[in-house]
Amino acid sequence: ALSMFGTTIGLYGIPWCEKSLLLTVLMSVIGASMGILDTGGNVLALNTWGAEAGPHMQALHFSFAVGAFVAPILAKMALGGSESQDLPAAEHTNQSVWRSVPTASAASALKHHLGADFLWSYVVIGTYLLFVSFFFFVLYSKGSSARDKSKASSQKGKFAKYHYALIALLFIFFLFYVGAEVTYGSYIFTYAKVFAEMKENEAAALNSVFWGAFAACRGVAIFCAACLYPGTMILLSIVGSAVSSSCLAFFTRHPASLWVGTAVYGASMATIFPSGISWIEQYTVVQGKSASLFVIGAALGEMCIPVAVGYLQGRFRHVPVVMYTALVTSAMTFILFPLMYKLANSPGESDLKEMSESEDRKALLSNSGLNEDEEDEEDAGEWNEADFEVIEMNDTLRNSVIETSRKIPGDSAATLQPHLDNVLRDSPAVPGGSPGRKNVNVDREKND
Repeated sequence: ALSMFGTTIGLYGIPWCEKSLLLTVLMSVIGASMGILDTGGNVLALNTWGAEAGPHMQALHFSFAVGAFVAPILAKMALGGSESQDLPAAEHTNQSVWRSVPTASAASALKHHLGADFLWSYVVIGTYLLFVSFFFFVLYSKGSSARDKSKASSQKGKFAKYHYALIALLFIFFLFYVGAEVTYGSYIFTYAKVFAEMKENEAAALNSVFWGAFAACRGVAIFCAACLYPGTMILLSIVGSAVSSSCLAFFTRHPASLWVGTAVYGASMATIFPSGISWIEQYTVVQGKSASLFVIGAALGEMCIPVAVGYLQGRFRHVPVVMYTALVTSAMTFILFPLMYKLANSPGESDLKEMSESEDRKALLSNSGLNEDEEDEEDAGEWNEADFEVIEMNDTLRNSVIETSRKIPGDSAATLQPHLDNVLRDSPAVPGGSPGRKNVNVDREKND
């Protein structure tokens, strides 16, 4: 709720900014709010649905993919086109001319070019987010019992043996994955124009293919998460990304390979992040600190890898650095996931202790001669417990009969003693003289 409210404040203020410093502050507020939302949303989904959070986690990230795919289209529709007669004509061919235009005239020309509708779109989206923020505040005020329940369930969970190692490896895993995702989505348009020599509309279509396949696969993953384990989905995704990135790196000059590889690469990258959080939650406790580390790793990859690729691509203009980066990051995720899986499935100290106690118990039973077969080994503890219960009931029955005999005229305890011995002697017993649980019920009925 707080993150959505902070985003609302930033969106309300951006259209009316006249100073670059104020604009920087508002953009920073939006960036911080998005980081909080990314962390809190994942933890909230895990706390709400627990072990069944897989489809809900996929739906959460599917909404992000839909927004990333639809927002540029809506922005272009609001702009109404890229050409305008109101701006200097040389601005479309030479960026240095734009720098020579005075700041005031440039700002007024830009506002006139964009129009009031585009500026008011910030206000409209901000109002929508304000409504969402209010809705979350209402849920927070109504959900005290739910918070207590989720807190109790999180306290019952146990940490994995290599908890911190798993968190660190998943941090690196998300760094490479999100960095590769943002890098490819950011540079594929320029790559298609420069290396593949595509037209501008074809390059834009290739970019749309990547994000469209990304969003569509996340939508399908909502239903697949109900029948597939998160680890299976991650394995399919990293294999698909490794194969597609290999085709893009080694067959980069073929147009068909570029189109098909881009679509498969976008689809393969779609489910890794939500599936990764659902997967790690199966083996250890994921709290706010752990989820924030995942988001920090993703943010570092989103910042550092595109910057490094842009720098290297500028230095080596004839080398497809974008495709090689996709291949290297896919190889890193392909190596890291089996290592994380091995650590996650290693037995912890509690498991080893339970296994040791079970083995000691079996050894004691075998030494005492009670485990002649599997059935006797399983029921040995039950027989011993039943022995004490029946002995106690027999003593109670004997005392009850004696007390009754004292109250009946003409009879004595000595007269009823043979009959009592016959009753106790005739009660059914298991082999070895130990009465079973059925004998307890029979003796209780006789006692009543």
